[in-house]
Amino acid sequence: MAVSIKSTDLDFNRIKEQLKTHFLASTEFADYDFEASGLSSILDVLAYNTHYNGLIANFALNESFLTTAQLRSSVLAVSESLGYAPRSKTASRATVSLSVTITAASRPATITLPSGTQFTTTVEDVSYVFQTLEDYIATDNGSGFYQFLTAAGSTSIIIFEGTSRTKTFIADSTSTPTYVIPDESMDTATSTVRVYETRNSTSFSTFLPLSQAQSVTATTRYYSLREAPNGYYEITFGDGITTGIAPKAGEVIKVTYLTTSDGAANTATVFIPQAEISVNDVDYVVATSTVARSAGGADKETIESIKANAPISYAAQNRLVTAQDYVALITRNFGSFLDDVTAWGGEDNIPANFGNVYVSLKFLEGATDAIKQTVQDGIITNLSDNLSIMSIDTKFADAVTTYIETETFFNFDPTLTNITANTTAATVQSTISAYFATNLNKFAKTFRRSQVLASVDDITDAILNSKMNVKVQQRITPVLTQNASYDIQYPVAIAAVSATTYVISSTAFVVIGKTCTIRNRLGSNVLEVVTTLNEVVVTNAGTYNAETGSVNIVGLKIETIVGSATYVKISAVPANQSTIRPLRNHILTLDTENSFAAAQIDYQDIKVTL
Repeated sequence: MAVSIKSTDLDFNRIKEQLKTHFLASTEFADYDFEASGLSSILDVLAYNTHYNGLIANFALNESFLTTAQLRSSVLAVSESLGYAPRSKTASRATVSLSVTITAASRPATITLPSGTQFTTTVEDVSYVFQTLEDYIATDNGSGFYQFLTAAGSTSIIIFEGTSRTKTFIADSTSTPTYVIPDESMDTATSTVRVYETRNSTSFSTFLPLSQAQSVTATTRYYSLREAPNGYYEITFGDGITTGIAPKAGEVIKVTYLTTSDGAANTATVFIPQAEISVNDVDYVVATSTVARSAGGADKETIESIKANAPISYAAQNRLVTAQDYVALITRNFGSFLDDVTAWGGEDNIPANFGNVYVSLKFLEGATDAIKQTVQDGIITNLSDNLSIMSIDTKFADAVTTYIETETFFNFDPTLTNITANTTAATVQSTISAYFATNLNKFAKTFRRSQVLASVDDITDAILNSKMNVKVQQRITPVLTQNASYDIQYPVAIAAVSATTYVISSTAFVVIGKTCTIRNRLGSNVLEVVTTLNEVVVTNAGTYNAETGSVNIVGLKIETIVGSATYVKISAVPANQSTIRPLRNHILTLDTENSFAAAQIDYQDIKVTL
């Protein structure tokens, strides 16, 4: 009787053994010694061939799906089929103020700072070049001072890191030609595409990125730019019928862009102009003042990020209806500036505000106010005004950081390790910090105490068990020497009043010349201000609402804050210390100053005498 070979068993030795079993089941090879014959070599070839084919089929199938693909080229191909364009490298950008002073009696009314004006800077002893990407005009103020302004009239001018490059193509006569830009370091967001009738033409037609298209007809001018499997970039145009017009055969296509060193140029603060402005044959130095240091530079979008964002972008279908649509499209268009995004409907806001959608952005470290404003303006102009439902307005809410204070105690048996209790305590605190860095610090990330304690217990066998007390904390920046009220909102419910334990507490500040703190009165939700000697200075400083997680401080006149901080920490015991789930624009992070870990010596080999 023949023996079936399972196609899922792709191990070489198993395949060969199954082939032997198959032959031995037949009369001709019932007593055949395969190992001492030439047929064994034939079985090797058959087994190897089956093994290789099985692996190839397995790899090919895995690379066909987004969740299992391992090669970047495969992930790019699948994400493209979902309509998602992975982010290229992005240039670091800084905000500067530029001006020129001309003392000559004869001077023009305006002067122009041309696009491509370069500035040099140094980060960690490496030089980088920044440049402008558009012309800026300055007007004489009457005394020879020229301040360069943006089109909106702002003195904050953004300069970009990178080298400007131009790639020229002659339009092909084929129906859908592809033009390859051989540059892996291209920042696609800085690209401009112009089409000239001939090489000597000065007039041109500008093509825009397809991602900015609201509607496409046979006469619109759009181009599509995507990353090729080899890391280069390919640019394509419409078909001239339904996806916009394409350059005619023989026309000249010029693609100008920046090739950048991604995030290596971030944090630069001093920018030196490399050229002077010539006015009436006299060169004048461009005075440069840094408004905000460079930030925003980043490498290409990672495979993991593409796998996470592509399905969300596909679900959005280039329209803004659900909160997740806002997250997807904002991430796709402005992801190089953002660490995280969240959105929620006005009906879920506190207080409710129907007819609005709220968006909260967590920017990358170092993002300037100018960049933040540019991103918010871009979201309104490029997304909300064109893709959202009519009568639905977009409002921005700042990200609110809710700090977590942890007091960790663990039983420690020193006989099970050669590491001291103090060293282990430091390791425990480092483990907790690492948990927060990995699992929290973003929107919609929930703190679960049991997961943290499990990580603590796994550090060493010498830790026998552990426990943790948890508080949530908000910070207020008081108006010093003035009576002021403060409303504090925690993302979770606060513990009910207790006759033995204080639910609300704060760091120290000075009132009427005395060092004081805020706490609730035992057995009451009324807040009071007390000194370090437990002298009550203010009997009614406000209240807290346990169910809503809100604290209201009324008429508090803080003279100074104890220590170097500019804020006062208001801490509260949550109703559920095991799970803290942030809502809306709250982000959970660890307060390392108010958190600690302590060991309690516990020998397991204990003899009890009664």
